Amino acid sequence: MSTVEAPDIPAPRSHTDKRVSIIDAAAQVFCREGFGGCNIDMVAAKANVSRQTVYNHHGDKEGLFKAVVREVSERINADLFETLSHFPDRPDDLQADLVAFAVRLTRNCICNRDGKFLRKLIQSEGERYPELFSEWRENGPSRLWSALAARFARLALAGHLDIDDPDLAARQFLALVNADLQTASLLGDCVDDAQLRRSAGDAVRTFLRAFGRLPRPNLP
Repeated sequence: MSTVEAPDIPAPRSHTDKRVSIIDAAAQVFCREGFGGCNIDMVAAKANVSRQTVYNHHGDKEGLFKAVVREVSERINADLFETLSHFPDRPDDLQADLVAFAVRLTRNCICNRDGKFLRKLIQSEGERYPELFSEWRENGPSRLWSALAARFARLALAGHLDIDDPDLAARQFLALVNADLQTASLLGDCVDDAQLRRSAGDAVRTFLRAFGRLPRPNLP
């Protein structure tokens, strides 16, 4: 007598699982459709939940958009501060160590999935809906600039760099690291490790021309 196996029944998703699913689905829909073109039904279908579940979690479309920006920003910030733990505070070879740090920064925080999501949302919606990005402006770039500036200030104090304004140095370092990747990110192109290393090398060489400490002349 053959036995009939019961079909696998997926376990019900937890509140947290649903929240994460809604945020990820909403990020994809907002990136594809923009804020104006997105609606709650699209997000609910993508997340495989009811539209009422989306409303229960986030209230309305604006609340959902802010939640997406907040959640993605928090994940990026976590990656950023983990990456900052690898900053070369005591460099053996300043140029090589900064290049390695820049590669890690672009790979883990700029060219990863969350970085691409946030960049696309800002590029497409930042000018039309600046109020939706107010939390990001307060908790995103300014925190990174401050943390990076403090590390550059320590390098300058230790004699590795010649910096009068660490905040300016931090902003220019990030701008240089991003410079060669802007076009690729705008077009949605994938950036391979060779391109990341090449861009990081160019950025660090330019940065050190501006802020590197010149060798002391030999005294008679």
